Amino acid sequence: MMRLVLDTNVIVSALLWDGLPKRLFKFAHSEGIQLFTSTPLMEELTEILSRSKFEGKITESLYSVDQLIELYSKVAVVVRPIPVPRLAPDPDDDVVIGTALAAKANFVVTGDKTLLSVAGYEGGRIISVSEALNAVAQGQSHDAP
Repeated sequence: MMRLVLDTNVIVSALLWDGLPKRLFKFAHSEGIQLFTSTPLMEELTEILSRSKFEGKITESLYSVDQLIELYSKVAVVVRPIPVPRLAPDPDDDVVIGTALAAKANFVVTGDKTLLSVAGYEGGRIISVSEALNAVAQGQSHDAP
């Protein structure tokens, strides 16, 4: 089972646009992929989706902010982040790493270049969406009979 923590920017992209983040998100509905999040990350997602700049895309999606949050919460397991020493250049990113540690996640998936600059954390790596899709594809091919 591949365990992933999606950074908020990846979730927003997956919920509102077509593309690689949406493709990765759809894999979470299949066997072999488990998504994890935390209360602080869910709060951040709610705050970001509530920004006026996303109003048009949310209206276009035919979902409300609450429905989008509900959609994500149905596929992501909520864990309590482990406090971490300052690992990321942006202190807000430490909660993402703490969530990954609590979830024993293989990967944190992000589009944030600053967070990508952190090579990894205890037990996992921080990777881009395309790297995550490659890992999923390789994992599926290894699991095939």
